[in-house]
Amino acid sequence: MRKYLYFEDGFSEKPEWQPNCWVNIECPDDNDFTFLTQQLQVPESFLDDIADTDERPRTDTEGNWLLTILRIPMPSTRLGVPFITIPVGIITNDDIIVSVCYHHTDLIPDFIAHARRKGIVVRNKLDLILRIIYSSAVWFLKYLKQINNDVTTAEKELEKSIRNEDLLRLMKLQKTLVYFDTSIRGNEMLIGKLKNIFQDTGYLDLDLLEDVAIELKQAYNTVNVYSDILTGTMDAFASIISNNVNAIMKRMTSLSITLMIPTLIASFYGMNVSLPAGHHPHAFILIVLCSAALSAIVFVWFRKIKWF
Repeated sequence: MRKYLYFEDGFSEKPEWQPNCWVNIECPDDNDFTFLTQQLQVPESFLDDIADTDERPRTDTEGNWLLTILRIPMPSTRLGVPFITIPVGIITNDDIIVSVCYHHTDLIPDFIAHARRKGIVVRNKLDLILRIIYSSAVWFLKYLKQINNDVTTAEKELEKSIRNEDLLRLMKLQKTLVYFDTSIRGNEMLIGKLKNIFQDTGYLDLDLLEDVAIELKQAYNTVNVYSDILTGTMDAFASIISNNVNAIMKRMTSLSITLMIPTLIASFYGMNVSLPAGHHPHAFILIVLCSAALSAIVFVWFRKIKWF
């Protein structure tokens, strides 16, 4: 899907491309590739780099082309985790600005809608890159709140019954936080590279740059806090599981010892030898009562030492 957006009236959309417009492409098809490589002469190597799902945030140049790759969050059921991060490439030239993403995301449409609603003015290509990075930090924080709610829900379920599924759920959330941490730190490093590239030009807006850095820092700190909380929670529940297993084994051992007493007495009286009270008319009742009494004594003792 390809859109032509102009930096006027909060990104007005036009039916065709003109110089200095923003070409936003999601899930490019063959027609989009032809437009980029043949009409705009975008280097194909840039498009291949953006297609790599493991590509780290970075910048690259080829001739007078600049490639900026950042990572943004999105919901996912792939890999068994609730959220992942994906690369978004912004390719710029003197009069060409192209953003390419190989996934459908809510971030770019939300950014465009927000810019229209707030009347945000984007002066140049660097402003666009910085504002998209700023928007990514906002979405990181939004998804982090959802992760925190999921952790709270999982903790309440674990308090009722500890199941492997609940622990695996926490592990998947921990994996998501690792993705977020790596991507946010990469975006922070990207800010420094962009500052060095554009410091001698009129593109650099220091106030906007500071706002983006602050938002990314907040997202990074939030990830670390949630990660520490989740790690402590998983360690605590791992200890609880171990203690519960020990308690169960202790009860099972106590029960086995208690039941062993009547079994042992019955085994003695089942032998073909003379035993005390073997010919007594009430021998069976006496043996049963004796076995019950001894088992009761052992049970009371185990309860006293809190083995039951």
